[in-house]
Amino acid sequence: MPDETPEPRSGFKTALVFSMLFAVLGAVVVFAYFATFRRPVTTVILVRHAEKIIDPNNSDPDLSPAGQTRAQEIVRIFGDTGINAIYATQYKRTQQTVKPLADKLGLPINQVNSKNTADLLAQIRSQNSGQVIFIAGHNNTVPEIIAALGGPTFPAIPETEFDNLYIVTVYRTGKAKVVKLKYGSSLPASGAGMMQ
Repeated sequence: MPDETPEPRSGFKTALVFSMLFAVLGAVVVFAYFATFRRPVTTVILVRHAEKIIDPNNSDPDLSPAGQTRAQEIVRIFGDTGINAIYATQYKRTQQTVKPLADKLGLPINQVNSKNTADLLAQIRSQNSGQVIFIAGHNNTVPEIIAALGGPTFPAIPETEFDNLYIVTVYRTGKAKVVKLKYGSSLPASGAGMMQ
């Protein structure tokens, strides 16, 4: 009667097949983990504050009538777009720019220091990841925030421009896409922000 013991090679083949199956299964589990728990997409909408009253003796002026009209335009454009949080700096002009939108949406205005972009980004990452956020900043801070979110470097917004709108889509740390648009009416440089 012939010997029925398996050859050593067939045991090796079985171990190899099981090792390959475990490797494939491990790869599937890792892929599923990252597909399910990947960092959610965050959308940040940024504008410079609307037109302000020009008063050399007032470092914290209110919006001009043109600025109030622009603030209402923000409500018209973004009033039904699913915004989850609103941020503005400590100045009246940024607060007043987003107040109509905040009132329409029933959201608080999160006040942030204009000189502390790092704190703003930390707050967004910890509290608003995966959400749609609206920020009113200044001609120098808006480009700074875009770059800090992983977008390209933009120059400071010219003093006479109030109609720039930036939509930053943050896919993951260090990666962002930016769409730059115009909104509302553009005033001639000589009359921008002046109250007659």
